[in-house]
Amino acid sequence: MSTVRVVWAPAVNLLSSRALRERSLPLSFRDLISTWEATPEVRKTNADYAVRLPIGAAAKLHALADLYPGAGIETIITDLMETALDEIVTAMPYVPGEHVISEDDHGDPVYEDAGPTPRFEQLRRQHEQRLSESAND
Repeated sequence: MSTVRVVWAPAVNLLSSRALRERSLPLSFRDLISTWEATPEVRKTNADYAVRLPIGAAAKLHALADLYPGAGIETIITDLMETALDEIVTAMPYVPGEHVISEDDHGDPVYEDAGPTPRFEQLRRQHEQRLSESAND
């Protein structure tokens, strides 16, 4: 049985996913293809994330790497993971809380988000800080 070792780290470069995400969230898979064609550079964490992929997923991964050899498997995995995570965050439900935090353009109240997004963002910032600090060591 074959194991594909996945090393994931957020992309940090001007030509790839970060710049594209700043223009429109979330990054689309079509944008990923353009990114791979541009052969991006990525900044990596010190942490490795090993996963065993189903055979079909591994075959698709290798097919993408064959189609876009300049990107490489690691970059393709990184960008796919980042895009999938962005889409999950976008899909998190807004749950109106009890407190009004502002008014919309029509003067209607906007309630705090009592769903999972605020907690997720708090945890994401904590982990990002820790991972950034360990990457600088």
